[in-house]
Amino acid sequence: MANQEDIFRKVISHAKEYGYVVQSSEIYDGLSAVYDYLQNGAELKKNIREYWWQAMVQMNENIVGIDSAIFMHPTIWKASGHVDAFNDPLIDNKDSKKRYRADVLVEDHVAKIEAKIEKEVNKAAKRFGEAFDKEQFLATNTRVVEYQERSQTILKRLARSLEKEDLEDVKNLIVELDIVCPVSGSKNWTDVKQFNLMFGTKLGASADSAMDLYLRPETAQGIFVNFLNVQKSSRLKIPFGIAQTGKAFRNEIVARQFIFRMREFEQMEMQFFIRPGTQKEWYETWKKIRMNWHLSLGMGEEKYRFHDHEKLAHYADAAADIEFKFPFGFKELEGIHSRTDFDLGSHEKFSGKKLQYFDPELEESYVPYVVETSIGLDRMFLAVLSNALVEEELENGSTRTVLKIPAVLAPTKAAVLPLVKKDGLPEIAHKIIADLRLDFNVIYDEKDAVGRRYRRQDAAGTPFCITVDHQTLEDNTVTIRHRDTMEQKRIAIKDITSAIEKEVAMKYWLQKLAVD
Repeated sequence: MANQEDIFRKVISHAKEYGYVVQSSEIYDGLSAVYDYLQNGAELKKNIREYWWQAMVQMNENIVGIDSAIFMHPTIWKASGHVDAFNDPLIDNKDSKKRYRADVLVEDHVAKIEAKIEKEVNKAAKRFGEAFDKEQFLATNTRVVEYQERSQTILKRLARSLEKEDLEDVKNLIVELDIVCPVSGSKNWTDVKQFNLMFGTKLGASADSAMDLYLRPETAQGIFVNFLNVQKSSRLKIPFGIAQTGKAFRNEIVARQFIFRMREFEQMEMQFFIRPGTQKEWYETWKKIRMNWHLSLGMGEEKYRFHDHEKLAHYADAAADIEFKFPFGFKELEGIHSRTDFDLGSHEKFSGKKLQYFDPELEESYVPYVVETSIGLDRMFLAVLSNALVEEELENGSTRTVLKIPAVLAPTKAAVLPLVKKDGLPEIAHKIIADLRLDFNVIYDEKDAVGRRYRRQDAAGTPFCITVDHQTLEDNTVTIRHRDTMEQKRIAIKDITSAIEKEVAMKYWLQKLAVD
């Protein structure tokens, strides 16, 4: 586990050193669980958002995108259940005075058991080599089976207690598992209490007439309250979807693990409106579509898994997470939920306005059911960044740090390097930059020896380096170097754009999804 913690610390320091992410208000000692995205971070975030948007909206005839306001009428949050049910179970340690999410303490305990399983698997894989059958080992090894059963028993009990709001049993579980405070090491716990996560604010110029509002804790409700506006103006027929990306705010008491859990974050959500009774089929369809989107980035099938919810939200009849293997273990990256007609039905009741769809085929009106896909953009960013950071040992015994971000998402697609700062090479390099800039985000780099520049671009995640040298003066060719393989070849200046485009253009990556 310590090794994984070291890896995660490296990800955080690399993110700062190479202009990806820093703590907000850092010169004032920072703001807890709030982060700023710097020049490379803003580009990577934009590219992830765009890759999601194109796959979700542009590639689907029956899905459109909107951008609803962060401020919404306060009754919306009453109708959605957030005012009454959007709570976290919190527990304090009396010695350290630190506050924790009770469910997270239990989940972290289970993660340690899962780490033991992984350790056993790795040991066995080493021992048996190619003959190793992982599935059989997981099903038959006595110790591993015992670990798995223990994990399942703990998680089921936690889910059952949270569902019944039996906070006393949640505390009993923490006590029975001998869970200690990570800071004080003591087991001196308070009772578990519920804490509402919404940020309150006010709308209005004077204190007397100001209306109490909330910063939205999710973007989904902006889609539901605009359901009829979108349907009527676009004339879409069910089944159809409405997508949105945007900021959401949660007053997380225990915000940690860098940008994994923040107080201000960005979501990418799509609500798919369907006929009642078809939700099971659409739920399975969207699970498959969304997993395909993740796999299209080539980060490794073994890094993902589905996790079915033990405890369903008050609105759901089925729910699963796509979990990703972060340096701190498998954690939720995206949720797929069958939300039934809860949201539209509830807004219909609270607003007094009909939110129904007239189905011309059935010749009847009904409140549509909804299947939701919801992914945290910041979590996706962390998945990409943590998966990409690699320390490689080279043939000559030296090492290089390389950020193997999928080329389609890389902040800078190419760096153009003149071999020396004379003989007209910088001028040619600047002309190449001017041409490439119309299609890609590119940079010019002339400082240090060319080998050192390659290493710098590797660490920043740039897929291509274009080197202008003295041969360029003779035959208008340059050296193009690939980040991942370090392979170099000569190509004509006129062919640079097409060579880069084949590797980085979204249309080529999205074609994989179209085939699936």
